[in-house]
Amino acid sequence: MDNGSSHRGEASILRLGGTWPNLRLIHLPVHSWLNQVEICFSVLQRKILTPNDFRNVEEVEARILGFQDRYQELAEPFEWKFTREDLVKLMRRLEERERQAA
Repeated sequence: MDNGSSHRGEASILRLGGTWPNLRLIHLPVHSWLNQVEICFSVLQRKILTPNDFRNVEEVEARILGFQDRYQELAEPFEWKFTREDLVKLMRRLEERERQAA
């Protein structure tokens, strides 16, 4: 699961676990690829799809593709900061939390 504000942290683990006892809630690293995709969709929603003033599907398609073309002109590579070592540390913390819960 991502780290969205509606399901972040220990409270969400307890809340959802109380409702569905066989559910295992595992949060993704904050800088995961999934969060990058969500950021992209968030930008698309705010800058392109809101307000929802399209007359037809073709207008939606044209606006999204236009945004994509423009973004590809401006986009620059970024430095990935979540390392393999960060993942190992995260996995150890999760294992420790699971041992404590058992």
